[in-house]
Amino acid sequence: MRAVILAGGRGTRLAPYTTVFPKPLVPVGEFPIIEIILRQLQAQGIKRVTLAVGYLAELIRAYLDQRGPVFSSLTIDYIPELTPTGTAGALGSIPDLASEPFFLVMNGDVLTTIDLAAMIEHHTSTGADLTIACASRSVNIDLGVLEITDGMVTGYREKPSLPYDVSMGIYLYTPRAHAWVKPGEYLDFPDLIHRMLDAGQRVSAYHTDCLWLDIGRHEDYAMATETFEKNRDVFLSGGASGAKPLTE
Repeated sequence: MRAVILAGGRGTRLAPYTTVFPKPLVPVGEFPIIEIILRQLQAQGIKRVTLAVGYLAELIRAYLDQRGPVFSSLTIDYIPELTPTGTAGALGSIPDLASEPFFLVMNGDVLTTIDLAAMIEHHTSTGADLTIACASRSVNIDLGVLEITDGMVTGYREKPSLPYDVSMGIYLYTPRAHAWVKPGEYLDFPDLIHRMLDAGQRVSAYHTDCLWLDIGRHEDYAMATETFEKNRDVFLSGGASGAKPLTE
């Protein structure tokens, strides 16, 4: 099983921390988020991880090199991104992904307890070209919301809470999805999805109620640190409670 971690962004929303650290090295508890992710991938049976790196890449590599014994069963390699190519375009510079039946892609700033084996089972059962892990969230509207048809009010909701599904930044790609990513072309993930949907390809949503936080904003980072301290054994033992390694 092959994984790619997108770790090249500047993390501007998390400044000033990311002025001196690349976002994957921002600490959650006593570990950088990238170490927590790699520990989980190793525990769930991943054997090879490619890091797509850019901003302050030398610091990421130096840290992981000196932590090598922690990742004894992982092969870790690096693909430098000299010019940003977007949240999907970075995959175009990794030469041998098309030979995989499918591969995992994760953002390098995700704190989660996702069960990868369950996600893979969903992916293969749907026959999807690409699978997106998603979580439920809601937004509170602090105003009265009108429902209007042809200029007439047909309903009224006072300060409703509106549910929606969000991408967790965790994906399973097949070669059919990866074929849209051209080396050197700038491509963000939403544009990839639109291309695939316009072409009639199958994009599946894997819905999970696992713990998940994106540490890209200050308020999320503070919550991630607190959540990690309360659940550190779960996070450091592989993420998903009771999850079996993918190799079993």
